[in-house]
Amino acid sequence: MHKLLSRTALATLALTIGTEAMATEWNVSLWGQRRAFTEHVHHLADAVAEATGGEFTMNISYGGLSNNRENLDGISIGAFEMAQFCAGYHRDKNPSITVLELPLMGVSTLEEEVAVSHAVYAHPAVQADLGRWNARLLMTSPMPQYNIVGTGEPRDTIAAFDGMRVRATGGIGQLFESVGAVPTSVTASEAYNAMESGVVDTVAFAPHAHLSFRTIDIADWWTENLNPGTVNCPVVVNTDAYDALSDEERAALDGAVEGAIQHYLDNYADLLEQWDSVLAEREVTRVTIADAELALLAENAAPIHAAWIEQMTSQGLPAQELYDLVQATLAEHRASN
Repeated sequence: MHKLLSRTALATLALTIGTEAMATEWNVSLWGQRRAFTEHVHHLADAVAEATGGEFTMNISYGGLSNNRENLDGISIGAFEMAQFCAGYHRDKNPSITVLELPLMGVSTLEEEVAVSHAVYAHPAVQADLGRWNARLLMTSPMPQYNIVGTGEPRDTIAAFDGMRVRATGGIGQLFESVGAVPTSVTASEAYNAMESGVVDTVAFAPHAHLSFRTIDIADWWTENLNPGTVNCPVVVNTDAYDALSDEERAALDGAVEGAIQHYLDNYADLLEQWDSVLAEREVTRVTIADAELALLAENAAPIHAAWIEQMTSQGLPAQELYDLVQATLAEHRASN
């Protein structure tokens, strides 16, 4: 009887170990704190777990696995299976997707941002570019047009931007630089301290980031219609980890993307509805830039676009094709709506 029980216990243990071994657990590297910018990742994790009966789960970490500038590096070596990053943090590592960070590209809604981002992500040259880091593009993190908060007297003309120290990355930073501002690419997590200590006068963010990283707490004013552009922040997965998934797990992951994006859009719409009350509560002055001033700023965008195309073409990328893809996708999306 003792031997029979022992054999039964061993068999049960082996079965349990075998069952546990079949489960898939991914680590996901984010930064900051849970916010509108990361809601789609949480929704995706929940949907995948539900679709697989808990056999495919994700552990989401905010800064515990890597810092935001090194998430792509972590993906490349398989330190974790999924991560979010922003193209402007390391333009040289992901040059193809920086087309989506060019200033004043005409994208005006989050839905349009999703459309152009996913069209670019699907381009073979872009997939090959990210493939150098063993990264597979999964979905975007659609960001609305940036606007700046600042301290001191409001800057409501382009001339007033001359000498302004601004936290801005990518094409937005180039646009500000073209009118005499001094951009710095401190990370989102560093923006509050940079503003509080006077390292920068202003910070360019989307509304959710002004809230999450508390720059709105020390701001005197906010530009409500500058809209210089946005940043592009993909969610990527390690290619080897993706290929190692079972067919059912892969289908669950891919199938959860559309719902995750829609959840993001719905959640962000709620946040934007609250933005007016946030400004009022903190007594932040709303600054409207005159149309004539915006036109002056727009004149500086075209040379930046042309320079990007020339530089990326010299690096072997189909730059003009990617640029035209954004414009064509934007036109197609608007026509269908």
